[in-house]
Amino acid sequence: MPDSTSVNINSKGKMANTYGAIVIGSGISGGWAAKELCEKGIKTLVLERGRDVQHIKDYPTANLSRWELPHRGNITQETRRNNPLITKAAGYDETTQHFFVKDADHPYIQEKPFDWIRGYQVGGKSLTWGRACARWSPYDFTAPNRYGYGESFPIGYDDIKDWYSHVEKFIGVTGNKDGIASMPDGEFLAPYELNAVEKHFQKTIKEKFGRHYVPGRWAHISEAKETYAEQNRSQCQNRNLCMRGCPLGGYFSSVSSTLPWANKTGNLTIRPDSVVHSVIYDDQKKKALGVRVIDAITKEATEFFADIIFVNASALNSNLILLNSTSSRFPNGLGNDSGTLGKYICFHNYRGSMWGYVDGFEDWYYKVSKPVECIMANFRNVEKKETDFVGGYVVYSGASREKLNASVEPQLGAAYKEAMSEPGRWSVYMYMQGETIAKESNHVRLSKDQKDQWGIPLLITSVGYDDNDDKMVKDFLEQGKAMMEACGVKEVNTYDNKQPPGLDIHEMGGCRMGSDPKTSMLNEWNQLHHCKNVFVTDGACMTSTGSQSPSILYMAFTARAVKYAVEEMRKGNL
Repeated sequence: MPDSTSVNINSKGKMANTYGAIVIGSGISGGWAAKELCEKGIKTLVLERGRDVQHIKDYPTANLSRWELPHRGNITQETRRNNPLITKAAGYDETTQHFFVKDADHPYIQEKPFDWIRGYQVGGKSLTWGRACARWSPYDFTAPNRYGYGESFPIGYDDIKDWYSHVEKFIGVTGNKDGIASMPDGEFLAPYELNAVEKHFQKTIKEKFGRHYVPGRWAHISEAKETYAEQNRSQCQNRNLCMRGCPLGGYFSSVSSTLPWANKTGNLTIRPDSVVHSVIYDDQKKKALGVRVIDAITKEATEFFADIIFVNASALNSNLILLNSTSSRFPNGLGNDSGTLGKYICFHNYRGSMWGYVDGFEDWYYKVSKPVECIMANFRNVEKKETDFVGGYVVYSGASREKLNASVEPQLGAAYKEAMSEPGRWSVYMYMQGETIAKESNHVRLSKDQKDQWGIPLLITSVGYDDNDDKMVKDFLEQGKAMMEACGVKEVNTYDNKQPPGLDIHEMGGCRMGSDPKTSMLNEWNQLHHCKNVFVTDGACMTSTGSQSPSILYMAFTARAVKYAVEEMRKGNL
């Protein structure tokens, strides 16, 4: 901490700064930690480094049409010039930019190209996430160990399936019970209907390839139920403006759901503008005592104390905090006897995509523009290794019609005006979400000489692709094109965007779970092996990436860990 930073330790007395539990981060997993802790009667402090955001009140663009915005929703050249990194994020534009950081405010060091996408506010990236909620299968938990490219989780699908159900029932997940081994069914609301072209794809791909092209499992309320009315959330109206913040609560975010629910218990305190410096460890008591915080605005330092600490700052920030939490017992980061903290960072491979046009179906249209996509469950290396790469991938896909028939030339006059009254061609797309190998060489660490504006060392990212990723992209482009052509798509355009890791926004690992304390940081309860009252349940805990989206797994891990933590605390074990 630089000398210029003022210190205000325990200015109100230690008792005033003491809680039953502290949760670092207010996003998807932090919100769930708060909900579960508060429901169990634990006075809980949630620390958020960003500004406060309240449901409905702080969604400034939620009900605006694009023509009501200064730049019609587009990003200005000045914004791109000043923010070359964050403006690459999916969904970033004039309508959503207030939920993303500015590059200059939050620097880090890229040893290898890595686009770190962040949203610092109460609610975190739960306001802007993609909302895909397919479950992991039993195969996902064991594949790295079975095929020799990584470690297995210390738990399996049977240990987490009931917690998946617990989460799904509360947040609302649309989907269909499809009976797919590599993508288990869950507690679903009514699925979104496939349109005519998507139904054609589903039938053809099943018949010719034996693969499952089904409605996506998405965190949207597709039918009204009392559970959601109690949360003051309404049925999704398919506005497709989700990333602006939904005033209806039609999709799940911690701002619309878990945090208000926790607040109703009277046990919740949220402290925004609180940049966590480190977790405080007591060598004599052999436990964490609390958290050191720097006020984002005043730069004053304060300490808060609790019996239980949940670290949910998002994967890389959680690594940063733990690496910066040093003591005589843990000189290399809290709980880091294994030397694995910050290592085995992994992510999802989104490089491959394709699109094209399909003839026919001109007599068909659709009622709404769905806020969800179709998903094709992983079909690679599921029960056995069958390719020259390890891991698998899911495919997201969808079909839509061009709003205007622009085929008439010249594009002016009565004929063109008449053509504009009819919709155009059907287009279809696919893109991959692939597993990557958790490697020791893919890591993050703290800078020894550069700090941010709060006196905290900058994070250095050293994360990259490997030959396995290239082979997977090649396979997807080949398989995807074959499926597209079998479905009648003409002139399929395939694309490897070669984007740096990070834009997937699914960074994972660095504080991984494992059965052996010599090779991992966390046990089967997401509890630090060597500091029993600290739990990590966000993406940092991941041992491998699987091919499904991970956010709902973080929520399930969190709810499961809270139950265990509270029980252990009440037994006097923490």
